Amino acid sequence: MVLNLNDAIQACWKRIDEGQVATYIPVLAKVDPYQLGVCLYNVDSGKKDCAGASNVRFAIESVSKVIALLYAIERLGLTTVEDHLSPFDQILNFTREICNDPQITLNEEIYQSELRTGDMNRSLAYYLKAKETLANDVTTSLETYFKQCSMMVTCESLANLGAVLANDGIAPWNGERLISSDAATYTKSVMMTTGLYNQSGTYSVKIGVPTKSGVGGGLVASAPKYGIGIFSPALDQAGNSIAGLALLEMISRELDLDIFRY
Repeated sequence: MVLNLNDAIQACWKRIDEGQVATYIPVLAKVDPYQLGVCLYNVDSGKKDCAGASNVRFAIESVSKVIALLYAIERLGLTTVEDHLSPFDQILNFTREICNDPQITLNEEIYQSELRTGDMNRSLAYYLKAKETLANDVTTSLETYFKQCSMMVTCESLANLGAVLANDGIAPWNGERLISSDAATYTKSVMMTTGLYNQSGTYSVKIGVPTKSGVGGGLVASAPKYGIGIFSPALDQAGNSIAGLALLEMISRELDLDIFRY
């Protein structure tokens, strides 16, 4: 089936009014909510189909957890990923590689904004330290996390990431294996069960595609034969892109991507 992405964006545009941008991070509160972009990467054909605000750079936020998890698995193995934290420069380089986007950089203003307002993250970090499950010191751990959340990506960056996962860890743009098959499978399982915060269960039924969201408005999804990147910064109460999820649900339905139907 042929899906017109511009028509799909128009159909989902009105959902933007149901959400709001992430105001608890001051810099993100300034982002224009009226944006909706998408990029689909067909792994089989190598074709990308992009529409709307697909080239706008935005803060990756919690979508970066997918990349950090993959990096930790590749460096440390599945049994030790909770015991270490990789430095930010290594995560940034890996992000550029797996997203096939050398233009990904740290947004210093967003990083400083996260650093000033991340008290919930601090409390969690100190709790983990007290439970002896955080190997590094709290300051280094938080700085690394806030920086990885402040990397600037596009829909196409995320579609590339999703395509690597959809292609069993192999970059479809050059045939190079970037991550192991086990890492791809494990990560997609985590995305399916926890990738959309408290709505993960609901959308595993409604969309049926491993997905991870970020409060910057980004969504990365890895479907059969497709990597998908979506951006729309107006969020629902759970912190997920409201128009973005509507668009992803439409794409999944029209292209029959729901993995539970197979």
